This record gives sequence, structure tokens and C-alpha cells, in this order.
Amino acid sequence: MSPTLSIIVVNLNTKDFTLRCLDSVKKTAKGLPFEVLLIDNGSTDGSVEAIQKIKEENFWRKRFTLILNKGNEGYAKANNQGIRRAGGRYILLLNNDTIVHPGALQKLVEFVGKTPDAGVVGSKLLNTDGTLQMSCYHFPTIKNAIKEYWFGQKGLFEKFAPDTDKPVTVDSVVGAAFLITPEARKKVGVLDEHYFAYFEDIDYCRHVWKRGLKVYYLPSSVITHYHGATFKKMADEKDQWKKLIPSSKIYHGLLKHYLINAVLWVGQKKNKI
Repeated sequence: MSPTLSIIVVNLNTKDFTLRCLDSVKKTAKGLPFEVLLIDNGSTDGSVEAIQKIKEENFWRKRFTLILNKGNEGYAKANNQGIRRAGGRYILLLNNDTIVHPGALQKLVEFVGKTPDAGVVGSKLLNTDGTLQMSCYHFPTIKNAIKEYWFGQKGLFEKFAPDTDKPVTVDSVVGAAFLITPEARKKVGVLDEHYFAYFEDIDYCRHVWKRGLKVYYLPSSVITHYHGATFKKMADEKDQWKKLIPSSKIYHGLLKHYLINAVLWVGQKKNKI
């Protein structure tokens, strides 16, 4: 029987997070036909050996595909490797630094099954202390930048979480728990591999809206997210912001990238006066 849900996980030298994530999937996905496609981006911390061991367990034997890259191919490309091999009707991009709560996966599948205009659905994310994690975006337009940084309309250019227990449409959700429907797969395709890391989620959501589909935030589907464990491997913490620059230029184009940064810079200077 073909799986209903294909869960795609990317690992890069974060063995413990990945094993914990897989264990949470195993404990909570009961009754749901699913598969896991795990892409390793050239780990050297023993991840591959540990994952291969788990892969041979009876529970995982027919549910697990391991794809090995010789080096770090980037987040978007690695996820696309999984998407192209996936056999499920629905595709869930799941960060390896997550813990899936009971019912979270089932509620995602139930929701998209009765919501034909859904293109992407994001789960409600929690921090490790149980507090709500900001996991939605307004599209980062020049207009929104001016409204927030020049006219004080807060919340337009920062991540947020809707204050609701009902499904709600948003411009974009973060990629930590990012369900792609068959309609989005058909109309939008895979992630844009021009993005090595960052902005690929908001870019995908932008295309979902352009193709006449919607992006939903589903608060009944709850997942804990350690936030940034894999991406911290790509740069020192003080240099994390530098990783955003190439992706921002791709997303906005050079002119808009520099215009938005100028708006932010002037607005921040203005607010300090």
C-alpha cells in the first residue's frame, strides 16, 4: 500500500537531533500510512552509521529510505532529492531538530484532505520550554518594511504566530514543519535550488499564492522545534546573518534587496534618535 504521507528529513552532523526526531515520528504516527526519506548531507559525526542501524529495525524496514550525499548539497536541494523519491500523496518537510507531538501528523493529513485550496500547511511550533514559537511571515515587501520601520506598524516584518486555535491563512510559514499538497506539487513543483539555505520556504509560499492556492497555519498540529540546530552548523552564531544575504538577493532581486535594506537601515537609525 502506498503511503499517505512522505516525511522528508535532512541531516547534517546533528545525529542526536535526528534520532530524537525519528523516535517521535515512530511514537506518534500510528495508524497513518507513512514513509520517511532521510537525506544526509555528508555528515562525519557518526550520523550515517546510527541511521543505518535504525533503518534495519523491523518497524522502519519498509518505511525508510536513506539518501547519502558526499557533501553538503544545501537544504533546498536535499529536500528536493526526497520529494522526487517520495511515494506519498502528501509531502511533509520536517526539520530534524523537531519533536512531533501525538496527533500532529494525523491532523495535518485530515485538514488537507478536506481543504482543496490548500497548497502548504504549517504546524504550530513550540520552543523547548513549551512557549509558542513565531513561525509565520508576512511577505517582506518594501511597503511592509516602510510601514513597520518608518511608521511603527509592528509585526509586518518579523515572524509571528496567529493568536487562534482555528486554521488560518497566512502569507508564509517557516519550513520546519511544511506540508506540501498534491496541488502545490503539480502547480509549483519542488523548492528552488538557487537557495542554498534560507528563503526557500517563503519563496515556495509566494509561488503557492501566485498559483491560486493558499498557505495555512494549523494550530491543532503541534510540533516542538529546537530552532536552528542544523543551520548553526553552517556558520558561527555571530555570522548567521551573513547567510541570509545571498538568499535575500535571489528572493528580492538585487534592486529590491538593497532598497529594503536601505529602508530598514534608515528606519532603525530614525528610531534610535
